[in-house]
Amino acid sequence: MDLAYICEWEKWPKSTHCPSVPLACTWSCRNLIAFTTDLRSDDQDLTRMIHILDTEHPWDVHSIRSEHSEAITCLEWDQSGSRLLSADADGQIKCWSMADHLANSWESPMGSLVEGDPIVALSWLHNGVKLALHVEKVLLCASSQTSSVVECWSLRKEGLPVNNIFQQLSPAVGDKQPTILKWRILSATNDLDRVSAVALPKLPISLTNTDLKVASDTQFYPGLGLALAFHDGSVHIVHRLSLQTMAIFYSSAAPRSVDEPAIKRPRTTGPAVHFKAMQLSWTSLALVGIDNHGRLSMLRISPSMGHSLDAGLALRHLLFLLEYCMVTGYDWWDILLHVQPSMVQSLVEKLHEEYTRQKAELQQVLSTRILAMKASLCKLSPCAVTRVCEYHAKLFLIAASSTLKSLLRPHVLNTPDKSPGDRLTEICAKITDVDIDKVMINLKTEEFVLDMNTLQALQQLLQWVGDFVLYLLASLPNQGSPLRPGHSFLRDGTSLGMLRELMVVIRIWGLLKPSCLPVYTATSDTQDSMSLLFRLLTKLWICCRDEGPTSEPDEALVDECCLLPSQLLIPSLDWLPVSDGLVSRLQPKQPLRLHFGKPPALPGSATSLQLDGLIRAPGQPKMDHLRRLHLGAYPTEACKACTRCGCVTMLKSPNKTTAVKQWEQRWIKNCLCGGLWWRMPLSYP
Repeated sequence: MDLAYICEWEKWPKSTHCPSVPLACTWSCRNLIAFTTDLRSDDQDLTRMIHILDTEHPWDVHSIRSEHSEAITCLEWDQSGSRLLSADADGQIKCWSMADHLANSWESPMGSLVEGDPIVALSWLHNGVKLALHVEKVLLCASSQTSSVVECWSLRKEGLPVNNIFQQLSPAVGDKQPTILKWRILSATNDLDRVSAVALPKLPISLTNTDLKVASDTQFYPGLGLALAFHDGSVHIVHRLSLQTMAIFYSSAAPRSVDEPAIKRPRTTGPAVHFKAMQLSWTSLALVGIDNHGRLSMLRISPSMGHSLDAGLALRHLLFLLEYCMVTGYDWWDILLHVQPSMVQSLVEKLHEEYTRQKAELQQVLSTRILAMKASLCKLSPCAVTRVCEYHAKLFLIAASSTLKSLLRPHVLNTPDKSPGDRLTEICAKITDVDIDKVMINLKTEEFVLDMNTLQALQQLLQWVGDFVLYLLASLPNQGSPLRPGHSFLRDGTSLGMLRELMVVIRIWGLLKPSCLPVYTATSDTQDSMSLLFRLLTKLWICCRDEGPTSEPDEALVDECCLLPSQLLIPSLDWLPVSDGLVSRLQPKQPLRLHFGKPPALPGSATSLQLDGLIRAPGQPKMDHLRRLHLGAYPTEACKACTRCGCVTMLKSPNKTTAVKQWEQRWIKNCLCGGLWWRMPLSYP
């Protein structure tokens, strides 16, 4: 267990953030952290504040004036991580939700009041999946001024003795002894130093003897430990059943021995810095604590609790938790804290192997999520920066292909089982002709008829498809260059097939409205650029399609691609810029000191190689990465950015057509990578 970063408040002359009493803190499954402070003004008036931050950008904190009249006693996220409950000592309860699906814009549309009764605990009911009253094990912690006692109790079935008279009256009673539920103490510790905060694990694991033995043999401990913070500044991870110490963290400069028990120690002069509230992440690989000075500390917790492991076993631990997050939909930022650059390639490969073993239906459900997970892993390695751009481009391609094909409508109502989009995929896979017009003959062109305004509104999206095809074909002669994004697409038959289908769709729509076609700068006025690109794309697709044998592109195809720059102007694609988050800068395991509200001057990350098109300096024109619009160096429209990949898009749509709304609905709540949206402040020259 070690410290990843500390974030503290700047001292302001007229007001200051001081820890609230009691201090509440909670951690959502989307890796948003909410905690409370009291804002004290010059005249000593207190304002109850709720602060919400993303673990990747902790300095960018969003503060809410809660309007609670008394101290906030409880904070609790819901299962989706998009709503937050707050309750105070006067019985007031508020439900906070994201306004416009922005993680730094919150409103409280509803609330309740239990007048005069302080709220000491609250929980969400999850339609029977997670009930607050269904409790089998309880942790009790009682503290005095100098010491604490921690006990673990379990709810067990026990036989109920029956009098012989009743056994004679009812023989069935004697055959099957009735049972009753009773609370029994499992373990207890006493004579501990005074406990200041407790954090319980959220990871659901089995606690049978067999499973506990497997965990011990493999040294896989997430979910088995709970955290206790002491007034001397130390944090102990103890087993949730036996309460035996598993790991210790000391915030003082002179740490004690790991073998030293957590017994009462002589009190030091003055109060030590200690955590007043703590929360474990949803995979139990990270711990956040708010101390008595109002500072936030992020701690890493090793899956093996510090035991030395061979590389293969350590990879399996992280792989298991990544798969857990993929299936549950939870954010995996806390897992990335433990991934070293040398692990990235192996993790990506093993993750792909596990994914291909699943059924086709499950693969379709998880197809975009595994791409986002691979992209976040590749950010941690300097050797895989271009793969990040490629995974994001593939996410965009999948979304664009699905949206554009969904706009196709059958000509008559009594259609067969297959949709026009499915028939397009089937026909394009079956017909390998390099002539785009011959492929069009086999399609029912009446299914492609759209309103003229709709076609014009889609032009920017169609332009990206055309530019991307031209860029990939021009990259074929240099496909071995690791510093050029896009080379993995050249051997991806599925992605090339998608692009081929979209080229056919664009060709048909261009006959209806020529102004919606991609614009190319050609050296010859008579050249049919769409036909040329489709012919080369088809030849490349035939070499690596899934239905046939794979082969290397022949020399004639490579020579034709070499001539493309002399026939068409090759566009420079606007790749997604490298994000300014923390996770790639925490690899050396040296804690960073940050300040709330002040963007840090962070050291260079593993991904900050000066690759052309990947680094966007201040003052350079910005892109709306989802609408493919140029926003200028200092956008005047309000924009939002993804907390994970850094994707930027406008808050309000400049176009009101149905097709554009359908495209924008795909990412109104989350980015294409699954990250949350964060409102960007307006920038000025």
